[in-house]
Amino acid sequence: MEKTNQSSATEFVLGLSGHPELEAIYFALVLCMYLVILLGNGVIIIVSVYDSHLHTPMYFFLSNLSFLDICYTSSSIPLFLSSFLTSKKTISFSGCGVQMFLCLAMGATECVLLCMMAFDRYVAICNLLRYPIVMSRVSYVPMAAGSWIAGAVNSAVQTSLAMRLPFCGDNVINHFTCEVLAVLKLARVDIFVNIFKVKT
Repeated sequence: MEKTNQSSATEFVLGLSGHPELEAIYFALVLCMYLVILLGNGVIIIVSVYDSHLHTPMYFFLSNLSFLDICYTSSSIPLFLSSFLTSKKTISFSGCGVQMFLCLAMGATECVLLCMMAFDRYVAICNLLRYPIVMSRVSYVPMAAGSWIAGAVNSAVQTSLAMRLPFCGDNVINHFTCEVLAVLKLARVDIFVNIFKVKT
């Protein structure tokens, strides 16, 4: 017998604010921070691409990290901002799954990418004479690509495990995004496997 998702939830209510009178202030603050993130990371990417002196592994990884930061914040902040402008505080079941996948993918990719950046600095400090050979373009481009692939695979596994659970009754997520642990708390079954996967 094929196991299917018996979820009765078609959408989730995001617990965005317990103080509706402060929503205008929240909106302004979050919008300012989001614009600073976009501007700051965008400048780093543009400078790294157009300045030929910065075509090194360190700045390549830094550009990837800046792009990752833009993607990470863009996966949740626009929905968060739009919820302040409308009375709709919900996200569809599939929309929640997509947002969860993107957030998990960006978070996992960041961890792996930071490890690659640490390895780059290790080689630059401890094996300076061999640095151009070890960290050639043939090496660091696949390292960055591997970071993105590892993040996507990890996220696909965690998201598929989470979204297959039955969600019945209470569908209020006590968070401003579809964060995996907040969503798992709504499941009506044992989530030991999911929690184990999230923590490892």
